[in-house]
Amino acid sequence: MRIKTIIYVVILVVLVWICLPENLPVHFRVQKSKINFVINPLSVNTSIFGIPIKKEFKTKLGLDLKGGSHLVFEADTSKVNSGDLQDSLTSARDVIEKRVNFFGVSEPVVATLKSGKKYRISVDLPGIEDVSEAVNLMGQTAQLRFMEMEGDIDPKVATTTPLINLLTKDTGLGGKHIKKASVTFDQQNGQPQVALQFSKEGAKLFGEVTGRNISKPVGIFLDYFPLSAPTVQQKITEGSAVITGSFTLEQAKSLSISINSGALPLPIKLVEQRNIGPSLGASEVKKSLIAGFFGLSMVLLFMIGYYGKLGVIASGALIIYGLISFAIFRTIPVVLTLPGLAGFILSIGMAVDSNILIFERIKEEMRKGKNFDIAVRLGFGKAIDAIKDANITTLTVAFILFNPMNWEFLPQFGMVRGFALTLAIGVGTSLFTGIFITRRLINAFYKEKQKMTNLNKSL
Repeated sequence: MRIKTIIYVVILVVLVWICLPENLPVHFRVQKSKINFVINPLSVNTSIFGIPIKKEFKTKLGLDLKGGSHLVFEADTSKVNSGDLQDSLTSARDVIEKRVNFFGVSEPVVATLKSGKKYRISVDLPGIEDVSEAVNLMGQTAQLRFMEMEGDIDPKVATTTPLINLLTKDTGLGGKHIKKASVTFDQQNGQPQVALQFSKEGAKLFGEVTGRNISKPVGIFLDYFPLSAPTVQQKITEGSAVITGSFTLEQAKSLSISINSGALPLPIKLVEQRNIGPSLGASEVKKSLIAGFFGLSMVLLFMIGYYGKLGVIASGALIIYGLISFAIFRTIPVVLTLPGLAGFILSIGMAVDSNILIFERIKEEMRKGKNFDIAVRLGFGKAIDAIKDANITTLTVAFILFNPMNWEFLPQFGMVRGFALTLAIGVGTSLFTGIFITRRLINAFYKEKQKMTNLNKSL
């Protein structure tokens, strides 16, 4: 029991550490000495089995709360038929947004614009005030190509010419044929590598390319900038492949992001870049935080006033729920916008609702003459079905709003995804805290109360 208590305490300390504000000043006096230092959230910089792990737990704010960078790209539509123009612009917008989203849940705002006869795509990136960083974040806006050698190369030429310069023949295989590129690790030596998944047409083309280039390099280019030139070991027909090499983890991530960027349906160039401030003023953000604080305080006071000791336990579970949810937000990380905060606050209501259902069932059993221990077990058992059904329904709605499969008949982008994501995380966490943590807190309280009763009787 003591070991479990120690584990719970350690987990709680880690949660609090992750959720700490950045650069939190601590000042106090010990006798005549002044102690001043700054506490920051938990950060991890280590390696496990040779795999480097680096993670910082920081809150990322969206455009409406923090601001960011505004980029405008102009599309070259000179070679696009008028009938295909709108589809090409929409496709380019979607590719750019997906490209940015490969860096995480960033909630960019991407829109198509028309200025006279010129067609443009605007991109607002949250939390990025350095415009050069924003441009780098967008990555290359060129075409992804797979290149091979033109005919047989003379060995003397091959030894005096850089390998990458020999890959001049376009294979016809491009970014549109790749479904996904991801970072994996070699099971034998733990080295990072890049795994490729091809579409049906891409798998056929890739099989032909690898079949005629065994023991030869095939270059991967973004426009005509080389990304990698792996040597083909064997013909690959199953539609998946692995790029190996002496990659660092960052190099492998960079390569996978570049490959995932795919091929834009029309050329674009950057024509404008500037910083933008938060769309909500600082005073409005402050008012929203104050409103949330008072709302949460009123909920806690109601639970304590109406349910007494059970309300105190529920309030403790609600605080733990908040710590877990916020820790998850920082771990993913989730870019918090005002709609995202609304989803989180709504999930708090779901967490309170679960506790109310449980407590009412417990009170109902106690009115029937059951003792507290039996009433708790029966109360949780009878409330679990209602809690489960309510939460599954909400999670289904959140899944539809988030639309992870990018179905065209549902919303695909925008801040609604931030709302859906925070709501889903909050509801899932509330289900865990309402059933698991609240029950253990009640059991711990009941056992402690029973020990005190037995001790008083013995005295």
